[in-house]
Amino acid sequence: MQYLLLCCFNEERWHKIPEAERERIMREYGAFQASLAASGRYVAGAKLGSTQSATTLREHAGKPVITDGPFAETKEQLGGYHLIDCKDLDEALAIARRIPTLAAGGAVEVRPVEFGHAG
Repeated sequence: MQYLLLCCFNEERWHKIPEAERERIMREYGAFQASLAASGRYVAGAKLGSTQSATTLREHAGKPVITDGPFAETKEQLGGYHLIDCKDLDEALAIARRIPTLAAGGAVEVRPVEFGHAG
């Protein structure tokens, strides 16, 4: 079964962390991904650009509405993701607990991937 680990963090808070600490966290991410790949659990993943580079598309009255930046008003922003293969939710949660930004105040949303469904 595949799970998507959505890594969220407050961007403003992230930029307040000293650069050396951010670099250490990102090195830990590299080791985390390498260990998942070695175990055969890693499918894909990526760090996302900042919300300032986002464009949000909605539809209103049948016409597209394009907004610069994120649309959702949240305290934490989606910063990256990991797609993993696991036997069950417990294993996915155990892997998610290893994500380095958790200790720095981040959050990880763990969601099963449903194949063959359009929504």
